[in-house]
Amino acid sequence: MASKKQILLNAFNMNCVGHINHGLWAHPRDRSGEYNTIEHWTDIARTLERGLFDGLFIADIVGVYDIYQGNVDTTLRESIQLPVNDPLLLVSAMAAVTQNLGFGVTVNLTYEQPYLLARRFSTLDHLTRGRIGWNIVTGYLDSAARAMGLSAQTAHDERYDRADECLEVLYKLWEGSWEDGAVRRDKAARVFADPARVHKVQHEGRYYKVDGYHLSEPSPQRTPVLFQAGSSGRGQRFAGRHAECVFISPPNKEAARKSVQSLREQLVQAGRRPDDVKVFVGAAVVTGATHREAQEKYADYRQYASREAGLAHFSASVGIDYAGYDLDAPIEYGKTNAIESAARTAEQHGWTRRRLLELFALGGRYPAIVGDPSEVADTLQSWVDETGVDGFNLSRTVVPESYEDFVDLIVPELQQRGVYKTEYAQGSLRRKLFDESDRLPDRHLAARYRRPAVAGTPDRPMP
Repeated sequence: MASKKQILLNAFNMNCVGHINHGLWAHPRDRSGEYNTIEHWTDIARTLERGLFDGLFIADIVGVYDIYQGNVDTTLRESIQLPVNDPLLLVSAMAAVTQNLGFGVTVNLTYEQPYLLARRFSTLDHLTRGRIGWNIVTGYLDSAARAMGLSAQTAHDERYDRADECLEVLYKLWEGSWEDGAVRRDKAARVFADPARVHKVQHEGRYYKVDGYHLSEPSPQRTPVLFQAGSSGRGQRFAGRHAECVFISPPNKEAARKSVQSLREQLVQAGRRPDDVKVFVGAAVVTGATHREAQEKYADYRQYASREAGLAHFSASVGIDYAGYDLDAPIEYGKTNAIESAARTAEQHGWTRRRLLELFALGGRYPAIVGDPSEVADTLQSWVDETGVDGFNLSRTVVPESYEDFVDLIVPELQQRGVYKTEYAQGSLRRKLFDESDRLPDRHLAARYRRPAVAGTPDRPMP
């Protein structure tokens, strides 16, 4: 019997034309080409909030996919995440037309300075009234490194070493620079902020040096909800220390179950609870009112999907040019500096070029869940029950109908089964997800950088 565990849902999107399921931009009903208009995003936000989605998870890359055939020709023809616009600039507009929808925004910390990044996220946390999250990525594209003035991408594990220190600096800024109660807004006394409760952050480490005050007053969550998507061993250790939501892309349920179990163990080793992280798995859903309608829609979509574009995207993900191999030739899966978990999965399954093209029938790497509302709900519940994941990042297919179909058909079915909320909980994104505080719990690493709110505390640098 299926459990009644409440399923969490994010829409998975990107500020571009082609995101995961490539080629579908050419479908007559698809409007993803309108990605560069505000109305496109505000309409999506309204639809997602109508469906009580927990959040909109917005991916991003710095750089271009130039591994396949050694150029960007296929990338440009099929708009494989190129052109791509800044994701952060979308949030204010979508927040203005919604009240509860959360936003998990990807920012690559490798090319950001924590001092200004802290202000940008604090600003969005204020403007959304505590609905912002940050998907922490370290990058994997050599093209990005070259564009940013480096000769090559930093080594995989060192990128996480840098990320650990970046988070340390950010915690000092978000959690420790301004005490609770520092902002008084006392017009009569002419005191907006109490100088005794605002503290300079002084940090000098291997990668970062900061000497200054956080520029923003404390926002509702202070630290945004922390998302992370690395599934390598080093990535999971990072998640165990920092993450609150983890996004995984396993090839099957057994791999998902092992990944979730390993992550829960990392949390305990870091002094946290096994349920301190919500795990989301990537999924693509094609549905209709009946089984036949769903299958016909799937067949229709496949006519427009580009398997080659999916392969070009995957080439960049694993750092291997599949165009240089015959369809059934064995692939030399050596160690690369790209997405380590993706390369490991491809090697373990012995995926050839032909097999990958078969997998990318809908233009992307997520197996499609196709069926009527009952069939789709059965599949979603089975993933939750058999793997331990908490919810799904739903990639788009044809926009906006893929979102509208899910909201109109699947959400009522899940609600009827008692596994999906019928109204939003109150409070910030963090409170909605974890039913605790707006702030990170004391057992999180960030808590060690907080100051007690004591009147008259002298202005001293953060350690």
